[in-house]
Amino acid sequence: MPRYRGIDVTGTVERQFQIRRGETRNVSCHVRQVADRQRVVFVDVPEYFDRAGLYGEAGRDYADNARRFDLLALAALEFAAQDDALAPPDVLHAHDWQACTAPLRLRLERRWPRLAATGTVLTIHNLAYQGLFTKDVVPALHLPWESFGLDRGEFWGQFSFLKAGITSADCVTTVSPTYAAETLTKESGSGLDGVLRSLGDRYVGILNGIDTDVWNPETDPLLPANFSAGDLSGKAECKRELLAVFGLPRGDDAIGRPLVGMVSRLVQQKGLDLVEQASRELVDLDAGWVFLGSGDRKYERFLLDLAAAHPTRVGVHIGFDERLAHLVEAGSDIFLMPSEFEPGGLNQMDSLRYGTVPIVRAVGGLDDTIQPYTAHARNANGFKFKESSGDVLTNVARRATRLYHNRQAWRGLMRNGMAADHSWAGPAREYVKVYRRARAEGAVRARQS
Repeated sequence: MPRYRGIDVTGTVERQFQIRRGETRNVSCHVRQVADRQRVVFVDVPEYFDRAGLYGEAGRDYADNARRFDLLALAALEFAAQDDALAPPDVLHAHDWQACTAPLRLRLERRWPRLAATGTVLTIHNLAYQGLFTKDVVPALHLPWESFGLDRGEFWGQFSFLKAGITSADCVTTVSPTYAAETLTKESGSGLDGVLRSLGDRYVGILNGIDTDVWNPETDPLLPANFSAGDLSGKAECKRELLAVFGLPRGDDAIGRPLVGMVSRLVQQKGLDLVEQASRELVDLDAGWVFLGSGDRKYERFLLDLAAAHPTRVGVHIGFDERLAHLVEAGSDIFLMPSEFEPGGLNQMDSLRYGTVPIVRAVGGLDDTIQPYTAHARNANGFKFKESSGDVLTNVARRATRLYHNRQAWRGLMRNGMAADHSWAGPAREYVKVYRRARAEGAVRARQS
């Protein structure tokens, strides 16, 4: 991964190797052993990665992003090709457009014979971000012009990193089964639905997992009190602390009403337009509201204005704070995720683990993880709605806030959520299947070349 600004690599072993992209240059990579069988290799190129932002600043992408992330891909390939201490890797697994020239180059170039049989997997976390650049990027990166073919990276006259990766990888995954199905449609395929359909069963959706050590209400060190499904008393203390941090009343009346939390990037995708449409009705419900996040100025302004107009019901923190994110998950009774689209989603899984009942829109991974409440649903763990409508959101929120006062039913929802396994154990087994297929594809390709 890039050594972005603020990453401490003190005490790591340093090694240098050559990167060839037309010209030859030295690139310093820091190799850190983080566990018995894991290493993190930091690509340490300050002029590319020691910047205030990851992909851009002030709402604008960096002009040299194509060069920056192609260097990341080249560094990964060169490191794997030169690492004689281990056998050649079975699989190269790239994530999103930023890593897509790795499978592309491995498919089209023959300068890494040690990796000839390495299978390639690409995971798409969000199809909306495709890494589109003018076609001039092809010679600028010294890519073969074959990479700009219709069957590779050409996308309406531009060069798409993501399309190049999709058409070069042996297998492609995305982060939930429902999102995989959605991306095969014209409505949600972002212009790549046909390319994805052409993959057939080489394209699969595997639901993400969460780190159940980090997100564990029984041991979470960022909480004022820990709790479990068998003893929920600590959750009330977290709620009281959350109200205090957001400057909301902490009396018995406030504790007795449901508290709705939202931790999110404040962008259109996350359903902020729906929240704004329904805001007048939502704040009239018998509930409190806390929002944590940053993003588009218009949504930040909307939430700050809402809090100013309803200071005893609405609390807002613009920015991100890890401790506060954990506190919102633990101290809220309800978690709000009305996303326009949501490839996988993690917050709803974190919420379930903390006994915080999600309200979600039935898209992507949200649809896969939330079983809606009905009077007879034994496995219900939340509420969800399909129609993108402020009125529908209000109605669902009204149902949820009213059910909160039915303690038996509500405890059932909480315990169902807390009992579910959203660890990486299940997804890992599915990825092993993908890796085996990719490795087999790589072996066939090596024999044919």
